[in-house]
Amino acid sequence: MMNKRLIFNGCWAILFTALAGHAQPGTPVIDAAEKQAVIDSIGKLLTANYVFPEKAKEMQGLIHQNLEAGQYDALDDPNQFASRLTEDLQSVSHDLHLRVRYNPRMIAEMNMTQTPEDSLQFIQLMEKRSAEDNYGFEEVKMLSHGVGYLKFNGFSGSPNAGKAAEAAMNFLANSEALIIDLRQNGGGSPDMIQILSSYLYNGDRVHLNDFYYRPENTTEQRWTLPYVPGKRLGDADVYVLTSNRTFSAAEEFTYNLKNLKRATIVGETTGGGAHPGGVIPASDKFGIFVPSGRAINPITHTNWEGTGVEPDVKVSSNDALKEAHYRAVNALAVKHQDDPDNPYAWTRDQLNVEAHPVTLSTAEMQTYTGTFGPRVISLEDGHLYYRRDQGAKNPMVFMGEDRFMFEEIPYFRLHFIRNGQMIVAVEGEYDDGHTDRNEKTIKP
Repeated sequence: MMNKRLIFNGCWAILFTALAGHAQPGTPVIDAAEKQAVIDSIGKLLTANYVFPEKAKEMQGLIHQNLEAGQYDALDDPNQFASRLTEDLQSVSHDLHLRVRYNPRMIAEMNMTQTPEDSLQFIQLMEKRSAEDNYGFEEVKMLSHGVGYLKFNGFSGSPNAGKAAEAAMNFLANSEALIIDLRQNGGGSPDMIQILSSYLYNGDRVHLNDFYYRPENTTEQRWTLPYVPGKRLGDADVYVLTSNRTFSAAEEFTYNLKNLKRATIVGETTGGGAHPGGVIPASDKFGIFVPSGRAINPITHTNWEGTGVEPDVKVSSNDALKEAHYRAVNALAVKHQDDPDNPYAWTRDQLNVEAHPVTLSTAEMQTYTGTFGPRVISLEDGHLYYRRDQGAKNPMVFMGEDRFMFEEIPYFRLHFIRNGQMIVAVEGEYDDGHTDRNEKTIKP
């Protein structure tokens, strides 16, 4: 059964983050009375809802003390006032989910829900925005033979988001390896975590995570679902890409799979936010995201708050996809090593070069130049080029062991043959297994 509170909070968490730091047209100044009212309201909301009551009282005391000391007097811009309150609250809590924002439009929309008709209008507005964003799903494709790729930037809590997840996972259903890209994912609803995680297991229910909520004083367990529409990928290798912007629900998904040893995490340490909650109006212009719960992993009995999720393979987020793609194909090449038509070995060698490039000195490149029958190798402007007959010149990419590949000719490679230290021939290698050889005919 869907948790409506978490869906609501997940939607607004993403919107709240997206609106951070954006000044609004015609922003008015804020006076002392409004500052006092906002601070009083925030203090009450924290003491009633924040997951750690002692920290809530400490934060309440700090912002009242700062107000009385005149530390907010010079902050006439409401956006700057909200930013300063966020800094002060986080200085006590160290909780990156805890944020104050000035956004009258957002608060007005939240306050629409006064009647059943208003509530329906609000739900329709949220659904429209989620649908226009394709429920966070940005890209689904096959990267190479057997390796699927899924990129999504938010864990939507919309009741209709499951259809988008179903379509994405069914497209990827025949993948032997799956790369899930969360490098730009800021979080959202645990419901989508549950749905997507369920596709990664073959049917036995798996305990993913628990959440303790202070206002209700209850703990909610999250397990994989007993049924998903379509084929499961329980036997596929899984890789999750992360960056320092991966946050909240995206971190939970990563943390769960890492501790269950279901995925290899590739990239950077994540942002470090493990306290779910929701946006609450503090006035008719200001809102505060109040973390009212905390994650409790059933394996570690803790969470990633303040530390983030450490990747298994640490690389720059910009390089994470290349690294994961290479590792995925390499693992499949090893798995199929006894297959004489191993479909992964050729691609594995190419991806290894792309993920771990090797450069040659000018002197080393010079040794490869020359004419080999109809094939001519030249060195121009610090780059080696290959040309056959009157065809186009193609830049050569060094693969090691006297082999080169070509980005524009993915089915073809060139292997230089030596007699001792001297290059005496070249051999063309093709992805269907056949080769052709030309002797060196003219010295460079």
